[in-house]
Amino acid sequence: MDETFIRNRITELRLKRGISEYQLSLDLGQNRSYIQASSSGRALPSMKQFLNICEYFEITPLQFFDTSESNPQLVKKALDGIRTLSDDDLIMLLGLIARLNQGK
Repeated sequence: MDETFIRNRITELRLKRGISEYQLSLDLGQNRSYIQASSSGRALPSMKQFLNICEYFEITPLQFFDTSESNPQLVKKALDGIRTLSDDDLIMLLGLIARLNQGK
């Protein structure tokens, strides 16, 4: 993974959320061209800003780098909900997942 991956991943997450570079920059508390500079390759976010970007998109740094998840925000929300379930509910959920995957 390299700088191009980081730029492309930020762009991918931003587009899935349906926000502009300008809006993301402002939401992160940066000047209006901050994300555009990153997207164009002129700059990369600092570690602090990278963590802020992950928090903004409600994902972990691990999920940021995991390209196998097409929608990491939804996966994180699902996992957060699963963590609160009882054992009986988890067993029921596993059955539902197995049923949904039968047709694939």
